Amino acid sequence: MARQRQLSWWERRLENVVRSRPGTWFAINIANPIDRRLLRWSNGRIGTYVGQPVGLLETTGARSGQPRTTPLLYLQDGERVVLVASKGGAPRHPSWYHNAIANREVVFMGRDGERRRYRVHTAAGDERNALWGRCNDLYAGYDDYALRTGGRVIPVVVLEPVVAGDAESPHA
Repeated sequence: MARQRQLSWWERRLENVVRSRPGTWFAINIANPIDRRLLRWSNGRIGTYVGQPVGLLETTGARSGQPRTTPLLYLQDGERVVLVASKGGAPRHPSWYHNAIANREVVFMGRDGERRRYRVHTAAGDERNALWGRCNDLYAGYDDYALRTGGRVIPVVVLEPVVAGDAESPHA
């Protein structure tokens, strides 16, 4: 699929670095811990991935029950938020995915700095295919990561807004 979103020269260079194995390692092990603090401090406005929408996903640990916060690239789909559980193409799903699926309710803060409650589901079939294409338009590295997984299908995660009056989240 041809990319619809046009990247500036520096966005192309940054994306190519992050798509590489060393760049992926740096993003997961160095940039994410920085972004966890920087995004919280700036209410979602400032992060290490300049020009890309990165937000904070708050989950409850599936085994520990403790709050967990993970910076993630996201796609806004109307009121929904779409995340990709790539873990840089690792053979196993990321911890945040296991936590989100185990508890099904999360809090997400995007660029606007608003923390909102969402219910989680994993896209399948036509919904997944359509969203996968859009996510790859946002960041072409996901296709590279899919090749590295050793056969793992990378989940596309959809966050649906929780309407007022629904069950309370421990993070809200």
